[in-house]
Amino acid sequence: MGLKFDASSCVRVSSFASNCQKCIDICPVQTIKLTSNLPSFTPIECIECGGCVGVCPTSSFSLTEFNITDFLFEYFNEPKVLSCKQNIPCLGVFNPEELISLALGSDKEVVLDIGHCAACEIKERLYPLIKANIEEANFILSSFSSKQIKSEDIKLKSPQAKEEETSRRDFLHNLKPINAIKHKVEFDEIVNKDELKSFGIDDAAISKIKNKKIPDKRKLFFALLKQEERPKRYETIDSNDISFSSQKYIDQNCTNCQICYRICPTGALSSSSNFSEIHFDAMLCVKCHLCHDVCAQNAIHMQPSFEIKEFFEPTGRVLANFVIKRCDECGNSFTYTGGDVICPRCRTEEDEAIMLHQIARNNL
Repeated sequence: MGLKFDASSCVRVSSFASNCQKCIDICPVQTIKLTSNLPSFTPIECIECGGCVGVCPTSSFSLTEFNITDFLFEYFNEPKVLSCKQNIPCLGVFNPEELISLALGSDKEVVLDIGHCAACEIKERLYPLIKANIEEANFILSSFSSKQIKSEDIKLKSPQAKEEETSRRDFLHNLKPINAIKHKVEFDEIVNKDELKSFGIDDAAISKIKNKKIPDKRKLFFALLKQEERPKRYETIDSNDISFSSQKYIDQNCTNCQICYRICPTGALSSSSNFSEIHFDAMLCVKCHLCHDVCAQNAIHMQPSFEIKEFFEPTGRVLANFVIKRCDECGNSFTYTGGDVICPRCRTEEDEAIMLHQIARNNL
């Protein structure tokens, strides 16, 4: 198993203004760092817990031998206790959205084995996250379903458990690769894993960024919701109680610079064909916060509450309206705010021309 990173999905690739560092904050061995504003890591230091996979809002991280979507479908067909000792890397690999999907897609009770968490050597960062994720998932489930996720102190044993278990992290620290290698291929693999793996922004990444992508976890979540019976009354929850979606509003400071919806990785923010409106779809929002980070006017905000109705009756809302006119000087369309029908660019050029004319006159 190995850790993979898709740079084209990372919000930091979309903009240097992004403040997201969830993967860095959760990594229990602190191998994930920022290199030229992008996440980087040393493969041999990674213990493949999947914490970064769970917290990344845009699913930029993944494990080569543990596909979460495939695992969920297997689980639906054959439910079993979820344990880091038997069938998953760590409970932290699942975010609240995926935990809710587990409950919605299963005919049986979802049980998580947290018996090993309290004594786990990587518990400092991951255990609080696991508990918070379970709490959030159950809270949101309770707003429209009777299903709940159980966490129990089961302490299942690994099928390959020995009398004295050695943790993955201890194994990596104590291993002396040069004594174990038998072939040059093995040596090359070890050397490569021991080097910092950094990422850049190439043409392929830029091309992918332009194509808005909805993570598989959201597609599955939405599909499972369609099978649920709609509640008779929709509840409203505090926006701080949901980590994977939001509802927004835009204030009067917005200049319609277009950066928020051009940079939104999922297309949750969009515009009308003539750029006179800004639209928002909460069911496409992954709460990555990128639109807030890039807004120079700080005009976009999260609503203080979130309506569960969005899960069952998603509504594309208009967050802002603008008057669009053609510039009398250059003929290009622009957001009109009053006065002469001149776009900002032509107005700037006109002001500069006046200034230069005054300077020339003063020098005479």
